[in-house]
Amino acid sequence: MRSTLSLTIIALGATAATAPVSAQSYGTPSSAPQNYTPPAASGQPATPAAAAPAPLCQAGISKGARGAIVALQTAVVAKNSAAIPGLVTAAQALAKTGDDKCFIAQMQTKAAVDANDLKGIAAGIAAQQASGAVPTSTIAELYESVGMMQYKAAAYGDASNSFENTLKLAPNRGTAVVMLAETRTKQGRVSDALPLYQKAIAMETAAGRKPNETWYKRQVAVAYAAKSPLTYGLARDWVTAFPTAANWREAIVLYSEMSGTDNAALIDLYRLQRINRALVGNGDYGRYAQLALDRGFPGEAKGVLEEGFNAKGIDRSQATLKAFHAQATAKAAGDRAGLAGQARTALAGAQAKPVMVLGEAYFGYGDYAKAAELFRAAQGKAGADAELVNLRIGMALAAAGDKAGATTALRLVTGPRAEIARYWLTYSATR
Repeated sequence: MRSTLSLTIIALGATAATAPVSAQSYGTPSSAPQNYTPPAASGQPATPAAAAPAPLCQAGISKGARGAIVALQTAVVAKNSAAIPGLVTAAQALAKTGDDKCFIAQMQTKAAVDANDLKGIAAGIAAQQASGAVPTSTIAELYESVGMMQYKAAAYGDASNSFENTLKLAPNRGTAVVMLAETRTKQGRVSDALPLYQKAIAMETAAGRKPNETWYKRQVAVAYAAKSPLTYGLARDWVTAFPTAANWREAIVLYSEMSGTDNAALIDLYRLQRINRALVGNGDYGRYAQLALDRGFPGEAKGVLEEGFNAKGIDRSQATLKAFHAQATAKAAGDRAGLAGQARTALAGAQAKPVMVLGEAYFGYGDYAKAAELFRAAQGKAGADAELVNLRIGMALAAAGDKAGATTALRLVTGPRAEIARYWLTYSATR
């Protein structure tokens, strides 16, 4: 098994807008990414400050400061960087009203955007906020915008401050929560990042919206890269929300790779992939068939290979698969017909193992009701492994569509098989 889950980090960019004094907000950095659309929450814009804001900082500009402000504006529009600092100082000395201070701050912000001065942009936004003339929602968008610019520039400390400032003003901005999580990841603070992804997802869910799938993928990718034991649960959350075949394969493969699953447990993961139609390529089908043959279930090996052939998911002429199919076909001759007699003999005996083996054989043929019956019968026999018995009962009932019965059995599984049981529980819950 091999995971293909992308660990790609978000790439972000920014542009600037310009306008005359008599028009709308000045010096507002747009966070519209050049190469990436941030994973936006449903019901909120994918990029902050995407729409032009209402006119700001104009109605209350004082007569005494107007001349200095116009001079500053002229220099900013002309990109006269040498003159701007002195003109800012002069205008600030004459500023009396909140609108005076706000417009000067917007000029500062615009000049910093033109100079690609991220610290200057952040300072300009802080000055706009301090003026008291800019709505809180706009300031929140601006902080998020510059945070994305800082993130792209790998200024993660500054980006962290900007996203935190955004969330102080607008705690429910899901994109800012996710971007703070991305920043924490870049800072090597995975234990702080993962709860932020979960917070963003919980916020969307509480608002009655379905969270963006990218958020689930990113938290799984971050946890997996850090080899965090939280990966398993986060992967299950992902497939619960988006139970596609491709996602199921990723979630199962991640567990298999991280846990170092042995062959005895691995076949139960392949069975889960099979039931989710999540087997992909010669590797999955071939390994599954080999495990089934090695464990004495030729009918299961033959069945899964033929499913792959019929779906054109694997090549019937590929040498290894062709050999496995020939071997399985030869060994499976008469196998299904002989199971009933073997089951009677095993049920009459005192040992659990023969009954469990026959239960697996029926499971491989898709007779889940008979498999569950045999697994239950093994419970009272000598040598029964309670954890394995409950796992297999739960698997059979989940495959048969008995959600309540599967849940009861799978929740009894503890110890090293508990995680596999939880994956089967997730499958049952999403049916």
